[in-house]
Amino acid sequence: MRGVRLTLVAFATGVAFLQPARAGLFEDDEARRAILDLRTKIQANEDAAKQRADQLNTLIQDQLQPLRRSMLELNSQIEALRAEVASLRGANERLARDLADTQRKLTDQSQAVEARLKPLEPQKVTLDGREFQVAPDERNQYEAAIGLVRRGDFAEAVAALNAFLKRYTASGYTDSVRFWLGNAQYGKRDYKDAIATFKAFIAGSPDHPRAAEALLALGNCQVELKDNKAARRTFDDVVKSYPGTEAAQAAKERLATVK
Repeated sequence: MRGVRLTLVAFATGVAFLQPARAGLFEDDEARRAILDLRTKIQANEDAAKQRADQLNTLIQDQLQPLRRSMLELNSQIEALRAEVASLRGANERLARDLADTQRKLTDQSQAVEARLKPLEPQKVTLDGREFQVAPDERNQYEAAIGLVRRGDFAEAVAALNAFLKRYTASGYTDSVRFWLGNAQYGKRDYKDAIATFKAFIAGSPDHPRAAEALLALGNCQVELKDNKAARRTFDDVVKSYPGTEAAQAAKERLATVK
């Protein structure tokens, strides 16, 4: 009996000893499974995050690709524009040089033209108390004709002075030309022509500084034609119309000699 009791006690003791061990074993399994579940979840989250990251990376790459192409195209366009700007700058510089050369040539040509035209421009002349404008050719022709008169080449002078009057119908030299034409005709002994010329001169310019001389010369032409009566009237007209002049004094002297 005693032995049976000892056996039961031992059994009970063993059972008591085994129960806590089995409980700890169960707790470890649950912890292990929880850890495994946690690891599985973490791995799943990591895989999902990686997948998401891959998707995002793919999406970004897909979006960046056209942007890269656009950037490359933009860079190409910028380089092309730079090249074009450089070309235009060079063209502008050439144009500026060409323009400067053209302006310089135009200035030189303009100065050359002005130098050639200057002798052709009207010139101011003062003659017999009158001031007027004449063309260079007009002045040259007048002076040449007067030079013939002064040299005594009366025939050539008459032709030159008549040619002047025909060419320059409204010249400021007209009165002077008529006066000297009358004198050239007188020197050529064309007294009738000289009388007509002097009369036209006096009628057109009775107040001309040489009008008294012309009227005196007209009287001398009449004397040469033996028309003393007309000559005396002319000399008397000089004295009355132009008193105090040298021509009037000469006319008085001529009156004393012409009968």
